[in-house]
Amino acid sequence: MSKYYLNYIDELESEAIFVLREVVAKFQNPVLLFSGGKDSIVLTHLAKKAFYPGKIPFALMHVDTGHNFPETIEFRDRLIDELGVKLIIGSVQDSIDQGRVAEEKGKSATRNSLQITTLLDAIEDNKIDCAMGGARRDEEKARAKERFFSHRDDFGQWDPKNQRPELWNMFNGKHFEGEHFRVFPISNWTEMDIWNYIKREDIQIPSLYFAHQRDVVWRNGSWIPNSDFLILNENEEVVSKKIRFRTLGDITITGGIESDADTLEKIVSEVSAMRETERGNRADDKRSESAMEDRKRQGYF
Repeated sequence: MSKYYLNYIDELESEAIFVLREVVAKFQNPVLLFSGGKDSIVLTHLAKKAFYPGKIPFALMHVDTGHNFPETIEFRDRLIDELGVKLIIGSVQDSIDQGRVAEEKGKSATRNSLQITTLLDAIEDNKIDCAMGGARRDEEKARAKERFFSHRDDFGQWDPKNQRPELWNMFNGKHFEGEHFRVFPISNWTEMDIWNYIKREDIQIPSLYFAHQRDVVWRNGSWIPNSDFLILNENEEVVSKKIRFRTLGDITITGGIESDADTLEKIVSEVSAMRETERGNRADDKRSESAMEDRKRQGYF
């Protein structure tokens, strides 16, 4: 890695740490949205550095769909114990049981959109005024429209045409009661930046990101993991493939790629040659051209 790139990564790190500290200065009760994916793990690592030697001064929040990779939950629980921070869990299953949302039916059913209600309920119940996330502008065109500080109205909704200016890194966090903000400290990072930072900082990540043998099904142009939640079509066959995941979500919608990248060095090399965004293997983003933006307008991450 070149000296110039190291300096560039240092600048990204400094920018993210500045945003994290601005959040603590401007809001009363922020949380960090933690999915167990690489971006939220990097964001948690940055928070640890931002407030060292003290503990992270806010809770982590996980919206649990109940359709998680077991490896993700195990990683989450180990990290929480290590950090000694509070974990807030919003349960989609509880939202279903309470009649707040209705579960989708059919072979392509997913709980992804149901997370919106669970997240907004958790924000309201815990009086959260700022929820930080690991979204990056290079992931998807709707996320490219986000500012660092993204205002949400009292219904939790986002209006991409009505965002506040952010000149000279001056952030406006003023809001009325019931409203809140989403903040994205690593907005300017790319997937390659994330992996180079993980490698440089020796950050632990779930084994799912490394190539390994797994039973999968070819669906929607990706290898979908076989699980108790997956309903197979008549023409689908479960096979064993050596794959890894570029992004993590529900086990029913997260597609893997065939790969031999079982080390960080190999992952960095592989990503450098990629020409498709990592969310190209997410079935939830393939439902329509505006699938992500539609969800975000309603209150999605």
